[in-house]
Amino acid sequence: MDASDELLRRTDPAALLTLDGVISGLNAAMTTVLGRSAEQCLGRDFGDLWPASQRMSAESLVAHAARTMTVAMRVLEFPGCAGAPVACLIEARQVKDPATDEHLVWVHALDARNDLASLMIPFRTAATAADLGLWLYSSHDHQLEWLGGAPALAATFPDPTTYLSTVISAVHPDDREAFRQLLRAASAQSSWVRLRYLTPHDGWHQLAVQTGRIQLGYDGPERIFGVVRDDTKQEKRTEEAQTALAAERRRAKEIAEFSSALITAATEQELQQVALTRLAATFGASGALLALVDEGRLRVSTDAGIAMWEVDTLHGMSLDHPSPLPEAIRTGKSHFIPDREDYNRRWPHAAALPWLARLGSDYAVSITPLIEAGNQPLGGWLVTYSSGYRPSLDERTLMGTLADLAGQPLRRIRSQQARVELATALQKTMLPTLPEHLAGLEVAARYRPSRDGLDIGGDWYDAFVTPDCTVALEIGDAQGHDVDAAAAMGQVRASMRAIAAHEPDPATVLTRTNELLVTMKAARFASCTMLHIDPDDGQVTGASAGHVPVLCARKDGSHSIHELPGGPVLGVVPNTEYREETFTLDKDSALVMVTDGVVEGPSLTLEDGLERAGTLAGAALHDGLNAEETADRILDSAVAGDHLDDVAVLVIRRT
Repeated sequence: MDASDELLRRTDPAALLTLDGVISGLNAAMTTVLGRSAEQCLGRDFGDLWPASQRMSAESLVAHAARTMTVAMRVLEFPGCAGAPVACLIEARQVKDPATDEHLVWVHALDARNDLASLMIPFRTAATAADLGLWLYSSHDHQLEWLGGAPALAATFPDPTTYLSTVISAVHPDDREAFRQLLRAASAQSSWVRLRYLTPHDGWHQLAVQTGRIQLGYDGPERIFGVVRDDTKQEKRTEEAQTALAAERRRAKEIAEFSSALITAATEQELQQVALTRLAATFGASGALLALVDEGRLRVSTDAGIAMWEVDTLHGMSLDHPSPLPEAIRTGKSHFIPDREDYNRRWPHAAALPWLARLGSDYAVSITPLIEAGNQPLGGWLVTYSSGYRPSLDERTLMGTLADLAGQPLRRIRSQQARVELATALQKTMLPTLPEHLAGLEVAARYRPSRDGLDIGGDWYDAFVTPDCTVALEIGDAQGHDVDAAAAMGQVRASMRAIAAHEPDPATVLTRTNELLVTMKAARFASCTMLHIDPDDGQVTGASAGHVPVLCARKDGSHSIHELPGGPVLGVVPNTEYREETFTLDKDSALVMVTDGVVEGPSLTLEDGLERAGTLAGAALHDGLNAEETADRILDSAVAGDHLDDVAVLVIRRT
């Protein structure tokens, strides 16, 4: 039996892939969760076997391990064979087949039974972005556990863990049976159900609740999860004292879970898993990295908030280097770095780290050593704060207490077992894969950055099928042409997709996205156009947030400019209600959505640019070109001119 066979002799799902992501071997557990036979999986691209919502995450996980020789981790959601999806923490790393010297990628599920709550963190993050609440129900002990979400909803349910009987007693008597039916639902996801809920502080709320089943880990327990949306017409604000009390209770629960997970970690891998999944979320940070000391040098791994390229300078750095992270680990003293001036004053001979230029009013760094009294330095963790957030002294003290707690199991682990080479990294956000084989529609997109060497900028597009079977399309432009603009773009696009999964109208999606960005005090604003198209009858519903008008091209070669109703750009004006319009896209006609880089330039006015793009689109349809060829023609014309801005084109042709 060779080493590759040994990697597949596991009870948890495991597979061996080529560096291109093609499956060369897998075990029975992996075929079970993928819902296919081994014959249907072998030779296929690993990403193609995942649901559309998970495909990009699965592909980028494998690509990172294949490209960087480092370990990558991510929570992914398998479709499951019993109706309920399976949430697993998946690890990908490079291995070498001794028989052939071939480099492969080993993908397998990690055992998260000691920390099941970490598997729900991605769902909690998505719920927060969508302004929803999230809870988990265990039929075994009849308890509902509140996982977080929108602050107003969280205050409606102040106790982190509540018995089902307590929740039902607050539901209106006429709605209680409907609520019980939600908890008994056999389907993977229910429809939305409206309930009247009595709160102790401001009376009745009109809630919309949706439930579904989920399995936490392979062979793990099944739970009912629920998402809650507050549809009360008149927005009510929670009393400040009640909100603070509820937040403190939830925070105490998070800290207790974090502490428990650190203490029970049995391997370095588990300790890394606990730190990187919980550290940033627990302390309101934007990203975290963990550095462990191996033979006097740092071994660094990161969570989803700090890209690996940003910490390459730290990886392998000597513990004696005059930089803040090794100094904190070496001396056992924590550091908080609020701005670049403070950094240069304290470490004038330190390395020029990538995040150094961002230090200031919107970015800060906190470094805490992992120590155990009387022993050699073990490591430390570093967290980054963005959007102007600054941790209090109490928070930094608490982080130090948790670091001391982490040092104890780490010392025990290292004395009991061999070191395991670990690192995790976040790859750059990729532009989305467009849906294929849409009946009655062709969709094509093109993108070109403003400068050589950038993979993505502030412009974006997206297209996906909504729960009501319409096709959602969006195009937008985040302010700026730098890394921060790309980050803002990713934030807006992810938020809109998450909100669109629960809101059927483009105007409502823009309204909720604007509220989210204003609440977060986002550093960048963004313009955007969103359309919903019914493939059956061509009905289009659209809204715009200060974006370029839509072009409509027809088979006879003509075109028109369609300016949608809407409102201002996203992230600037609070309490904005966006408007929308419905019209029909005829057969053999196409809609062309562009960013301003396509239709504006130093020598090109917006009016002239729209006319040029519309003429090109109309001529393309008249010549019998499909959506892909039409998008190429428009992009090529834009790039041939003064190409100073990012450009994006999205073409939707009704066949």
